[in-house]
Amino acid sequence: MSNKQRAFLFGYSKRSKFLIEELKKKSFLLSVIASSKEAYNQAKEDGHIDILQLDITDDEALERLNVSEDDYLVSLLEDNHFNVFLTLSLHSLFPKNKIIALSDSSHTTQKLKMAGATKVIDIYQVSANRIHNILHKPLATKVIEKLFSPDTTFSLREITISSSSPLQNKMVDDINFFKYGIILIGMIDRQLSQQFIFITSGLEHELNYNDVMVCIGYDKDLDRFEADNQ
Repeated sequence: MSNKQRAFLFGYSKRSKFLIEELKKKSFLLSVIASSKEAYNQAKEDGHIDILQLDITDDEALERLNVSEDDYLVSLLEDNHFNVFLTLSLHSLFPKNKIIALSDSSHTTQKLKMAGATKVIDIYQVSANRIHNILHKPLATKVIEKLFSPDTTFSLREITISSSSPLQNKMVDDINFFKYGIILIGMIDRQLSQQFIFITSGLEHELNYNDVMVCIGYDKDLDRFEADNQ
């Protein structure tokens, strides 16, 4: 049985491909739900295997999808109205699932959040931030792109503290990250907030169930650390 996470991608278009590529890099099992024959054919031509064409306005058809509570639901429709409508439907049908939606404006972002989206990705804001970094921090941008290019095994990883993890109730300062050759960048301490906290903030943290650590290192070292502490 596979331990990989599954993501259901509703809609297939050029503007959604960057997110699909990122999910593929993270080894997600992808199920593409196409809303038109054209999108279905394009997804098939691009090499996707698990593809289904259905009417996204049909709640009964959506309910028949084999969605488990751990699956991610990603709304990628190009039409903003349909994107909001689908997000609302998915939130109603699968209230425990994480829903990710693409937006192209602050107005649409607000609507998607109200409709129940767990995370909204503003594609123009992402582009704007990247342009700003290229213009004002060219060296840092080049270094980051080299480190995290597709041909390297060096990456950032979110590591969630499981209910059986030996790291529970340990102080972050007491963990020997050096032993694994990885570096802790920061974390989300659920007892304090849902916000990411850089480890340089000066706060001392006790790890608890469902806290999230963000570490940087080679994939093999990160794998070893996760295997020993989950």
